[in-house]
Amino acid sequence: MYGNPMRAGVERGEVQFGTWVNMVRNPAILPLLKNAGLDFARVDMEHSPPSMETIADMALLSRAIEFPIVVRPPVANREWITRLLDAGVWNIHCPQVDTAEQAAEIVAASRYTPMGSRGMGGSTPATEYEPGGLTDEKMAYANSQVFITVMLEAKSAFRDLDAIAGMDGIDALTIGPTDLAQDLGVYGKPEMNQALDEHRDMVLAAAKKHGKTCAMLTSSAEQTRYWQEQGVLLLAYSSEVGVLQDGFRRALAQIKGE
Repeated sequence: MYGNPMRAGVERGEVQFGTWVNMVRNPAILPLLKNAGLDFARVDMEHSPPSMETIADMALLSRAIEFPIVVRPPVANREWITRLLDAGVWNIHCPQVDTAEQAAEIVAASRYTPMGSRGMGGSTPATEYEPGGLTDEKMAYANSQVFITVMLEAKSAFRDLDAIAGMDGIDALTIGPTDLAQDLGVYGKPEMNQALDEHRDMVLAAAKKHGKTCAMLTSSAEQTRYWQEQGVLLLAYSSEVGVLQDGFRRALAQIKGE
């Protein structure tokens, strides 16, 4: 069974740089991003249209070229977690985690016994179709390679922040900035950035306290460097949509002399 390069990098203390994939559904985006110097791609299914078949194709290529994908499912429940893991996805970015009880359900769905009760999928891309079924050794290895990030996207979630951060099987913490800003009542207001940074600081402090990883979405090189200096190891810069728009806008401004 292939290992998880993103987890390996984090465990070595190496910053992993990635980006969101929201629009492109051709798996060829993965070697392109790898050759651009990125360490992972975070593929969105919550607010974007990729099908399960698209994700399955991406997962196979991801493992073959050792360029990890992280997938955000529409909802972080047993059904989606099981399907993604069995398709060969190692890394799941779980949206709308508001309570410790939800986090515990995510852990149970994502890990085999004794850590959880992940469904037995048998011979799948997750096991490279190796014969012999799911042995104790294979289950233990899978448990050690799965990487679960939870997104805190409501102010109520921060009441359970310490419990979630301290939970075995939760590997990384982050915020959902725009949903959180909406819930805090600051979306689009002058105080939005300050309020979000305060919550980013809380998440980072909880991650450090419990020896977990912190993930952060960034929109500029300066912001990315800042959070890297603060100790964030998973940094997702912009998205393929944002980079394409910015690149064409800059190029056309130069072409038109604007």
